[in-house]
Amino acid sequence: MKIELRTPTPKEVSMMNFSTWDTWECTVSKFPWSYDATETCYILEGQAIVEGNGQKVEFKKGDIVVFPKGLSCTWNVLKPIKKYYWFDC
Repeated sequence: MKIELRTPTPKEVSMMNFSTWDTWECTVSKFPWSYDATETCYILEGQAIVEGNGQKVEFKKGDIVVFPKGLSCTWNVLKPIKKYYWFDC
């Protein structure tokens, strides 16, 4: 169970139609979180580090991050973050 991180191509961003996804925003903070479903998100603003399952993943504006179902982690929001997100139930 790994957190996936990648930078999409402009074509991929266009094809994924992120603007139809929900948005989430968070101020600078640190908190625990668990995922009951796989979440894919596209980072619009900010920067964060998520630690869980022996991984430490840092992401920023322009990245796609996939958090697997069953992951328990700690979010450390370094710069206020805004993202599009989608849960695959």
